[in-house]
Amino acid sequence: MHGATPRRPEQAKLVSMSKVSRSDKIIAAVLVAVLAALVVVAVVRQSDHAASAAGPTTTPGSRSASTTPGSGHVAPSTSTSTSTSTTSTTVAVGSGAPGTAPVAGPVTAVGDSIMLDIQSDLQADIPGAQVDGLVSRQFETGIGIVQADRAAGTLGNVLVVELGTNGSVTSSDFDAMMQAAAGAKRVVFVNVNVPRSWEAPDNAVLAAGVARYPGVAVLADWNALSTPHPEWFTSDQVHLQPTGTQALASLITRYA
Repeated sequence: MHGATPRRPEQAKLVSMSKVSRSDKIIAAVLVAVLAALVVVAVVRQSDHAASAAGPTTTPGSRSASTTPGSGHVAPSTSTSTSTSTTSTTVAVGSGAPGTAPVAGPVTAVGDSIMLDIQSDLQADIPGAQVDGLVSRQFETGIGIVQADRAAGTLGNVLVVELGTNGSVTSSDFDAMMQAAAGAKRVVFVNVNVPRSWEAPDNAVLAAGVARYPGVAVLADWNALSTPHPEWFTSDQVHLQPTGTQALASLITRYA
């Protein structure tokens, strides 16, 4: 029986080096894994720190609200939302017209038969308003009424002029009305919606006149508001149904 062949020194050395090489590879792999784990932990901690410093976030489309420190109240959102609305038969009372500031003091309203139509609604919206309406009244007649009110000291801080239904209005008529209303802090001119030849020219004169007296004269655009609503008018297409009187009174109230 023969014994095992003894290994040569070179073979023993190669086996030993192979074992060392495998051990080094295992150790290196472990070290790489540990280092990778440490890097991941460091990145996560850095991300958490940045998120906490930046404050809370919201997902797209969610409603967010922040509180003022120490106030205990939720601060209003600065985001703008878009909604679809339908036309109402009335205009919000007392909401104020764009570009106009409230004017304190009494209100005088001078007009024709349309003013008579809306008198009760207007006085309900503006308690204490002095309303002077007359059937078939012309614009130039209204100038004399305003002059008389001013002379008597009864002209309000706000004057509402609803005239033009019954005939033409000229630029000189407009200027004369403004002179008669001198001292009033605001003069509200209501344009017309009447199926007559003078409708468009009158409305053009009123719009141009208001532009000549910025800061005092304003236009309540009844024509634009009421044109889409024929149901607001009676069969003559001039005078108003109850829904129309409410709408016109509310429109005037926004400016007066």
